[in-house]
Amino acid sequence: MDQHFWEGVYTAIVTPFDKDEEVDYEGFRKLIREQIAAGVKGIVVVGTTGESPTLNIHEHLKVVEVAVDEVAGRIQIIAGTGSNDTRSALNTTTSAHELGVDGFLQVGPYYNKPSQEGLFQHFSRIADSTDKPIMLYSIPGRSGIAIDTPTVARLRARFDHVSCIKEAGGSCDKVSELVQELGDSVAVLSGDDALTLPFMSVGAKGVVSVTSNLMPTGMVKMVEAALANDFATAQTYHKRFFPLFAQMLSLEPNPVCIKYALQKAGKIETAQVRLPLTYPTLENQGKLDLLLQDF
Repeated sequence: MDQHFWEGVYTAIVTPFDKDEEVDYEGFRKLIREQIAAGVKGIVVVGTTGESPTLNIHEHLKVVEVAVDEVAGRIQIIAGTGSNDTRSALNTTTSAHELGVDGFLQVGPYYNKPSQEGLFQHFSRIADSTDKPIMLYSIPGRSGIAIDTPTVARLRARFDHVSCIKEAGGSCDKVSELVQELGDSVAVLSGDDALTLPFMSVGAKGVVSVTSNLMPTGMVKMVEAALANDFATAQTYHKRFFPLFAQMLSLEPNPVCIKYALQKAGKIETAQVRLPLTYPTLENQGKLDLLLQDF
């Protein structure tokens, strides 16, 4: 695999809904076209930001199918096909593989909190089902467990296509450990916009970004500068976007705020989310309105 395959900005793209909470597929295509025009490396569809927990399997695969059709090979499509049920993850991965995606995002199983051996067996079963690149996703804040470096190393030793990890544990030490142990054989991508530059300073290759739904061009420029070791330029973008990084994921659960911002910017028709997520409170709407005046 090209060592630069996992490098740059991957937008964790939202799944827009209409006022009746049905998927707005035309609105989704519009968002994809904007991402392509901005020069992102790829889009991650039906991840958490894409509200995968509340999409049924038919909607999930339809979103993937529409993305493949709209992108038409111009950028990478990484499909979120993970689950806390190995059989479900396996079936969804197989179906998405057949639809023509470029790779997969596989989150650490949530709620049932398996051991590291359980993680190894879970991801191995999925990796056996496809030869397309796999991005592991370690997010202990949501899953309750981290994917430890030795587990990543075991998977990489067995599967060449387990070649990336989205690290959302908030630790530069963890990124340094992964880079020290695995070198360029497993790319590390930041799972937190605010930590993109710190992570890249110790060897990460980019970011799976929420902010790039709203500001794709600026995020691409920030990451491209960091990849070129021009951290002075990259820092100017970081400073510019930091208020978004700091508040968009903290005022309300993701993707509530980014959908609100996209609606305000005229990029989607509604900021509708599905329960148990809810529209921003009046207080947080005011905070977001004030924040968004600068962007």
